[in-house]
Amino acid sequence: MNREFLEGLGLEKDAIDKIMAERGKTLNATKQQLETVEQERDELQTQLEARDTQLEELKKVDPEKLQQRIEELEQENQAAKEQYESELKDVRLNSAIKLAIAGQVHDEDLVAGLFDKEKLVIDGDKVVGLEDQLKALQEEKSFLFKPVEEENQQQSQPGFKVGSDGQGSEPSPKPVSLADAIAQIINK
Repeated sequence: MNREFLEGLGLEKDAIDKIMAERGKTLNATKQQLETVEQERDELQTQLEARDTQLEELKKVDPEKLQQRIEELEQENQAAKEQYESELKDVRLNSAIKLAIAGQVHDEDLVAGLFDKEKLVIDGDKVVGLEDQLKALQEEKSFLFKPVEEENQQQSQPGFKVGSDGQGSEPSPKPVSLADAIAQIINK
């Protein structure tokens, strides 16, 4: 239906304008719906083509090779996990050793290297076998350890002491680690 057809029916110009405006609204709404449906159709077509391509690629995959690759990745992951756990154990052992010998030796790195880490076992927060090896090192290589007398002499010297209040009162005693207590008992 167009304007000439309506004029041929003898309708007035105002009536024709109103009819054409209403028809335009309906056409525009229908045109918008058609464009939306066409866009959805195009998107679905693109998705369908992509899936067809994926299916073709999957048909080319060799299941045996895929399974072999999965097994290789599992082995690599297991090896990486074991290496990480080993490095973590080594770091924890080194820290425990250095903490146990801190302040007792002339060269912490040298003495720490003398411990047989294979014989040490981490049990929660404790390191089993550390005290035994420390005692053995103190007996066998006592020259690596600072004499306990030096520490006692420094504490008994007259004069101003760091940490004192200057009026004769002593600072509170420092807590003694288990390794320090063992070393003091052995050296007495």
